[in-house]
Amino acid sequence: MQLPDVKEKWTSKINTVTIGATKDQGGTRGKTVTVGGASTLPFLKFEGEIPHKPVIAGFVSDVVPDWPEPILGAIGKEVNSPVEWAQKNVQEFGVDLISLKMIGADPAGKNAKPEECAKVVEQVLQAVDVPLIIWGCGDDEKDNHILPECSQAGKGENCLIGSAKESNYMTVVAICKADKHKIISEAPVDINIGKQVNILLQDAGYDLKDVVMFQTTAALGYGFDYVYTIIERCRIAGLKGDTLMAAPQICDVAGETYRVKEAVADEDVLPGWGKLEKRGAMWEAACAEGYLQAGSDIFVMAQPNAIKSVRKTIDTLL
Repeated sequence: MQLPDVKEKWTSKINTVTIGATKDQGGTRGKTVTVGGASTLPFLKFEGEIPHKPVIAGFVSDVVPDWPEPILGAIGKEVNSPVEWAQKNVQEFGVDLISLKMIGADPAGKNAKPEECAKVVEQVLQAVDVPLIIWGCGDDEKDNHILPECSQAGKGENCLIGSAKESNYMTVVAICKADKHKIISEAPVDINIGKQVNILLQDAGYDLKDVVMFQTTAALGYGFDYVYTIIERCRIAGLKGDTLMAAPQICDVAGETYRVKEAVADEDVLPGWGKLEKRGAMWEAACAEGYLQAGSDIFVMAQPNAIKSVRKTIDTLL
């Protein structure tokens, strides 16, 4: 008896986005990073092509994040300096690119000035030669002042700027077109808003082939399954030919993991759960490996053992 062909036959593929610019391209990066381009669901190479594997971006912030000591200790004293932290991410942790977040600019925190944030961008670009992802602090009003300065500091480096939302997309489009950067489009775990943001970017004259989608990220146990399905639906829509949803996707795994008690509370709070230095890394790795199979392409990670685990998973599955 002849077996039926049950392989999916997709009509389109995910956009290819390249981050970083080498000297020949007008930048100073030692390499570029390309994501996307798949014509099938994650790791199903028998159904289509997967020309570019998922990549890991090392989490770095301008100030020390509010994370528990076992996590910060696993990274090392370098967390006190964004330059040294970025260097360690590249040289020891082997990340593909750096994700720099301006936590210190938050008005509820240090409230760093835009020029201070731009200086950090300049210093990190000088310290490492991998591509750079630049995030604001998350406060839309403050980010409208931070991102233009940071964008200018990285002009010509083809950075990935995050993030464009319904409330600030015009500012992000203007700076990215002027300074030749790529854009992260953000939606609050809502596939319709995600599509709407991309429509706004397109209407503002920005090429969607230079966009990476961010449907926010939930840590394991905190809306994880819902975000997983949103990421998967975006991937499937793109493969079916929806050009508004054909962008590669990014997950801020570290940023979300260390906001939940299971990844930050030690045994004195959660008896029997095991030592935090091991549990935190496992929680981060489990989140990333789940979203890896949903269809994400870029994973922002911090804990070195988690990074090592996810890289091994990527290599094994491919």
